[in-house]
Amino acid sequence: MKPRQIIENAAFGPEALKIVFEAYDEAWKCIEGNFGGNPATAEAARSRLANIVLTIAREGASDAIDLKATALRLMALEYKA
Repeated sequence: MKPRQIIENAAFGPEALKIVFEAYDEAWKCIEGNFGGNPATAEAARSRLANIVLTIAREGASDAIDLKATALRLMALEYKA
């Protein structure tokens, strides 16, 4: 499933989805250069980021800036290892 479809299929209201998409898009802009050499790697990273953003949102994060920052920290930890 495509990363944006992962988010679209989540059980959130319209306003919450707007925040989730904003956080996801802004987070991806920050890290996309790290995955640009290989389309399959980039797509896997985008899917992972989508899942991370959704997990954080389900735990109650409702601010796009905080959601983005937390998602970026978690992505960094995953790819650091």
